[in-house]
Amino acid sequence: MNKKLIWKRLLIGCAWVISLGGLVVLMSFIEAKKAGVKCTAVNVSIPGGQYFIDKQEVDHIIEVTSHSLVGRPIEHINIQELEDKLKANPFIEFAKVYTEMDGVLRVEVSQRQPILRIMNHYDMDFYVDQNGLKIPLSSNFTARVLVANGFIEELFTNRVDSLHTRLAKDLFKTADYIRKDSLWDAQIAQMYVNSEREIELIPRVGNQRILIGNADSLNVKLNNLQAFYKQVLPKVGWDTYKMINVKYTNQVIGIKNENIKADSAKAAKVAKQDSLKTKRDSSQIKL
Repeated sequence: MNKKLIWKRLLIGCAWVISLGGLVVLMSFIEAKKAGVKCTAVNVSIPGGQYFIDKQEVDHIIEVTSHSLVGRPIEHINIQELEDKLKANPFIEFAKVYTEMDGVLRVEVSQRQPILRIMNHYDMDFYVDQNGLKIPLSSNFTARVLVANGFIEELFTNRVDSLHTRLAKDLFKTADYIRKDSLWDAQIAQMYVNSEREIELIPRVGNQRILIGNADSLNVKLNNLQAFYKQVLPKVGWDTYKMINVKYTNQVIGIKNENIKADSAKAAKVAKQDSLKTKRDSSQIKL
C-alpha cells in the first residue's frame, strides 16, 4: 500500500481520537459544572391561541408553587419525571423540559387544538382535537369550534382517546374540511346527525338544512352546494327549501318548505278570487 495513503489514514484516525477525547473532556467539564449549579428560576413557555392550560396550572403540575424546584441542585431534578407529569395532562400535546448553564429550568408546553365539540346521544360532551383525539372540556376555557349533536353514539371515558365509530370519524373529517375552507367556515354554524345516522349541516344564513350523508367526496358535494347557492337560491329565495340534499355526488335535490308551498297556494287562490271579482265588477259596469 502507498505510504502516503497509510499516513493519511493514520492522521485521520488520530484526529478522530483527539476529537472524541476532547468531547469527553468537555462533557465531563459540563457535568462537573452542573453539579455545582442550583435551579435559579423556572421559565414556562406556552405558545398558541388556546388557553386550556395556563402558566399557573403548569407551575402547579411541576410543583413550582411549593418551592420544590428553585434552589434545588440541577443534578437532583428529574427532567423526565417532570415531562411525564406534564404529558399526563389531557390538554397538553407536547412537553419539553431542559436546564441551562445559568440554572434556569425551561419548560415548553404545546396545547391540544380542538376543532370540534361533540354532544352525543347520552349527554356526554367532549372536544375532538386536530389529530382526531377526544379530549375533555375545560373549566378554564371554552373553544369556539363547530358543534355536532343528535344521534351520535361515540362514547367518552373522560380521557384522551381515539375515535372509534365511523360516524364520529366522518364528523371529524367534515369539521376538519370546513375549518380549512374560509367560505364554509364562515357559512356553517353546526352539524346535526339525524335518526338515519346521516350528517346534516346547519348554515348561518337561511333556514334550510344541508344533507351530506357522510364524509365521502366532501369536495364534490360542497362544490355542488356552492353552485346551487349561486345559480338557484338567488332566483327562488333563501327560504324556499327546507332541505338541500347533496349526499349524491352527481346531483342536488331541493326539498321545498311546506310553509312556502302553503303561502304560494294561498296567494294563488287570492289572486284567482281577485281576478273573478274584477270580472264580475266589470260585467256589472257594462250593464
